[in-house]
Amino acid sequence: MFGSIDPALLLAALMVNSVPIMLAATGELVTEKAGVLNLGVEGMMIMGAICGFATAVVTGSPLLGFLGGALGALALSLVFGVLTQLLLTNQVATGLALTLFGLGLSSLIGQGYVGIKPPATGKLDLGPLAEIPFLGRALFAHDWMVYVSILLVAGVWWMLTHSRAGLILRAVGESHEAAHALGYKVTRIRFLAILFGGAMAGLGGAYISLVRVPQWTDGITAGAGWIALAIVVFASWRPWRVLAGAYLFGGVTVLQLNLQAAGSAIPVQYLSMAPYLITILVLVIMSSGRGKAALNAPACLGQNFHASR
Repeated sequence: MFGSIDPALLLAALMVNSVPIMLAATGELVTEKAGVLNLGVEGMMIMGAICGFATAVVTGSPLLGFLGGALGALALSLVFGVLTQLLLTNQVATGLALTLFGLGLSSLIGQGYVGIKPPATGKLDLGPLAEIPFLGRALFAHDWMVYVSILLVAGVWWMLTHSRAGLILRAVGESHEAAHALGYKVTRIRFLAILFGGAMAGLGGAYISLVRVPQWTDGITAGAGWIALAIVVFASWRPWRVLAGAYLFGGVTVLQLNLQAAGSAIPVQYLSMAPYLITILVLVIMSSGRGKAALNAPACLGQNFHASR
């Protein structure tokens, strides 16, 4: 124990708090690797939160709730895909509009779900591992989505670095004209990346409303989508760095809450804004030094493509 703070519980809370950001950032990483900049992550996350919450409450199944959250955000990402890939609208403006639309629509849908508790998402039984002193409570006493999120990061890393599909996706993001000349369907590939990013953001949003804050309130994501966007840059578009960035932000968030509960002499306002200040500081550091982070950005990020060019 450090004062009144239990390190095991602190580490356990860190893992839980990191899941929504990790899922959303992993999905956005795949989208940006294909050359598409989707700033609508916050809107897709909150749509995933309300769709997942409503589905879980109606069906009584947390699993169907996560599926509903993924599908709800995927539908919103489909709108973004149609506008940017078929109608060739500006990706930045469309993403911002998507966030505003998602915030408004989720508030409308959620009017009838305020004050309702969703079905509980049970913890995964890992047998003897959960009995290990310290590590059992810290690492092996979580719900199944905590471990699924880590597996999804590993899967995305393997896909991007060791599969033909990942090579094609990265080629489209680096030079869509060259990929098109080789016969690859650039628009189709980007569409699939956008849908995957939307589904992952929806899973992250559903996790917030079903597990981390098991209730529905307006603005429940509280800027998590913007943090996910920042973490992709912090990670230099590398999956394992996304994992580290999500744990960093989750750790700072949990630590400031524990310090508040422990009666820290630091004013509560400073503690509340600490996670966001740390994220900004990390981004500034990563952006310095001759633009090392920018050098890893996909060359065609944010650029529209039309096959007739």
